[in-house]
Amino acid sequence: MADSYFPRWRAQPHAAEGRIVGTEERLAWPQMFAMGVQHVVAMFGSTVLAPLLMGFDPNLCIFMSGIGTLLFFVLVGGRVPSYLGSSFAFIGLVIAVTGYGGHGPNMNIPVALGGIIACGVVYAIIGLIVSAVGTKWIETLMPPVVTGAIVCVIGLNLAPIAVHGVSGSNFDSWMALVTVLCVGAVAVFARGMLQRLLILVGLLMAYVIYAIVTNGLGMGKPIDFAIVANAAWFGMPHFTAPVFSVQAMTLLAPIAVILVAENLGHIKAVSAMTGQNLDRYVGRAFLGDGLATIVSGFAGGTGVTTYAENIGVMAVTKIYSTLVFVIAAVIALVLGFSPKFGAVIQTIPGPVLGGVSIVVFGLIAVTGARIWVVNKVDFSDNRNLIVAAVTLVLGAGDFSLKLGGFGLGGIGTATFGAIILYALLRRKPAQGPVA
Repeated sequence: MADSYFPRWRAQPHAAEGRIVGTEERLAWPQMFAMGVQHVVAMFGSTVLAPLLMGFDPNLCIFMSGIGTLLFFVLVGGRVPSYLGSSFAFIGLVIAVTGYGGHGPNMNIPVALGGIIACGVVYAIIGLIVSAVGTKWIETLMPPVVTGAIVCVIGLNLAPIAVHGVSGSNFDSWMALVTVLCVGAVAVFARGMLQRLLILVGLLMAYVIYAIVTNGLGMGKPIDFAIVANAAWFGMPHFTAPVFSVQAMTLLAPIAVILVAENLGHIKAVSAMTGQNLDRYVGRAFLGDGLATIVSGFAGGTGVTTYAENIGVMAVTKIYSTLVFVIAAVIALVLGFSPKFGAVIQTIPGPVLGGVSIVVFGLIAVTGARIWVVNKVDFSDNRNLIVAAVTLVLGAGDFSLKLGGFGLGGIGTATFGAIILYALLRRKPAQGPVA
């Protein structure tokens, strides 16, 4: 008998602690709801941080993350456990396209939205191709040395933005370092889920310290809580229509390559954790992620991607039920209808946000290096050495390249440079290490 499109989730109401709950199983509904809340908390820090760094409405982006997750769930037939949140891969190029200064709303968001939609279209097309012919060609074009370098470059390219954002005054710089220490303390000394939420908990600690120093002791710029008091508890999200600029679209569309590498890595990780081969769903996962990005762009939200934070929660809890992500998505939708919730997010001080950015961008760079380590990339092979070295410098130096009306920024040139350079050098015999 043929399988149904969606699984028939088997109830495991009395699952023993430590027992794996599979993708097609579920716990009792109160436990499922608690797990959904936990996944919302896990994705919250990054899904809010990314739009704030680009000048987007974080409330709307939380709302669109719920929409995107539900769309992804439907496209993969409820077979792949993933949460879709704001992607950091867009930050550098969105800032470049819009000229965003780093504080307050971004007045040029519509131009960025057109580029985000273009990226989603390219991503969805790749998904259709993968559904037809498989993933082998992607793995050939983007082996671990290439994907590791690309991910690493995202963090390095964003580093100057983070540092510049906290260099406005001596007070801002010190508060950014206090924030870094708060996040570091949680990462090292906390345990269990508290440690998994190091960004969110560290941000809250720094927020409290900032409020005490400014609002209490009169140093620096105090937090204005009036916007929270004046905001309504319930209201419609503020949608924004896109503007389609050829320049923005050509700059942002190549980010699809980064999202492909990211999503493929996440699905491989979930496959390893669950013991299930999810390769047959990769094309549909790409298509779901691409369509979610398109929908988000038309509404005024950021591009989205599958979240490593939520994969981490699954690794800790051993609960892989895809129904948990439906619950998490619905909770995100409810939060999106609360302007007061959005106002609280807007009170996060710039130096605190900048300090968190330093940590997050650094973690992205290190994640790229971790891909090399986990996959045992051989840097005694000159091909791997040259590809990684050139890619890192192109991205970190923000090397731009223009050909007629087409232009690529640092992340774009590094991404395509890594893919093309590896392809050109792949037939070369392995040599000894460069001196």
